[in-house]
Amino acid sequence: MRSILIVGCGAMGGIFAAHLQAVAQVTVLDVNATHVEAIRREGLRVEGAEPRTVALRAVTGAGELAGVAFDAVVFLTKSGQTAAAWAALREVLDGTPLLLTLQNGMGNSETLLAGGNGPVARGVTLDAGRFLGPGRVEHLIRGNATWIGPVRGTVDDCAWLATLLTDAGLPAQAIPDPMDAVWSKFVFNAVMNPVGALLLGVNRARYDAPEVRDLIDDLARECVAVVTALGGRLAFDPMELVKQTRAGQRPITRHAGSMALDLARGVPTEIDELTGYVVREGDRLGVDVTACRTVFRLVKGLELARAIQLKESLPAHSA
Repeated sequence: MRSILIVGCGAMGGIFAAHLQAVAQVTVLDVNATHVEAIRREGLRVEGAEPRTVALRAVTGAGELAGVAFDAVVFLTKSGQTAAAWAALREVLDGTPLLLTLQNGMGNSETLLAGGNGPVARGVTLDAGRFLGPGRVEHLIRGNATWIGPVRGTVDDCAWLATLLTDAGLPAQAIPDPMDAVWSKFVFNAVMNPVGALLLGVNRARYDAPEVRDLIDDLARECVAVVTALGGRLAFDPMELVKQTRAGQRPITRHAGSMALDLARGVPTEIDELTGYVVREGDRLGVDVTACRTVFRLVKGLELARAIQLKESLPAHSA
């Protein structure tokens, strides 16, 4: 039986771990000690259309995995945590597992290429979830495809994992170059995640306010222009789900994106690796990113405001 390490057991990490446990031996690594203790004590509870509680081996630090060999290590942490997580793991893990990033944002696969010579893959998943609390996640959007492909190595190096994911109930496909799909999902996230955060996680406001619809369209045009200037291509229309929802072909869900959830919890967002990346590359390439820059600045301000808000709500002796 294959052995899989999931790095980051938040919403999507938890969903992937719970499914894969049915067909593999799964360990999860997460720095949230309360969350890990709840998983150890009661298992991981996945809520949604197909609720389940799954027993998993859970650890809070790489040191607990010293000398352990895994067939694959799947990174589903926030992008800003990738470098530290990989630096700690590569010091203790045995063998050369497949490293796979399914994270939002740019730069994760480049980080995983450093410090090793084993196979590295990247990909995207179009499912979505949210972290509910210690030991609990919710599978909000399910049944969509996951694409993975090699950054270093061959399709064969990651084809077995795509098959394993499919067998676990998460339809997946290994393809020679997943970057077109990565770009499409990136554009969607760089547009919709920060807008969802600015609207306080109220998803209906992304669709019912004409001014917000116009802003979303402006952001999408700028993001696509930057991707095109970088030589990227899109595997699918990144805004197709938005267009279908606007047309009434899909219901408006309760999910306004992970960035809104991060702000509500007071944890760092991925704005720098998403819309911030568009702004930096747009400036470098001479592409107009006026709307993206404004939204990026607003989310950075909102991050700081939320941090101050949470700090000031603490008891005086905790300051």
